[in-house]
Amino acid sequence: MTQLADRVHTDPAEIRRLSLLIERLPDEGLVDIVLVDGSRQVGVVATRPSLQTFLDAQGNEGANAVLRLEDIRGGDRVAYLWLDEILKVCPLQSDEREFVRPSARRKPTGN
Repeated sequence: MTQLADRVHTDPAEIRRLSLLIERLPDEGLVDIVLVDGSRQVGVVATRPSLQTFLDAQGNEGANAVLRLEDIRGGDRVAYLWLDEILKVCPLQSDEREFVRPSARRKPTGN
C-alpha cells in the first residue's frame, strides 16, 4: 500500500542525494542532523531508512523516506524527519556526547 507524503521526488539527481544521505545514517548511529531550515537535531538513528514510494496530495507518485531519530538519552522522545528535509548528516562518536546506547548497556544477570 502506498502512503502519503507532503513531497515526493522523481528527479534522478534528488533521488541520488537522498540515497547518499541514507548511506550516512548507520543503524543505531549517533548523528547530528542539519535540516534545510537551518535547525539541528542530534539523536540516534533507530534503523537506517530506505527510499519508499509515496503519493503526494495531488496523487503524484515518487520517492521519499522517513528517519526515526531517537533521544540520545534513551528516553521516549522520538523525532520523525522526512529525508528531503535533511541538508546534512554528521555522524558523531558516542564519546562526543557522553552517550551510551541503552541497548548496549549491560543488564545484571541473576546468579
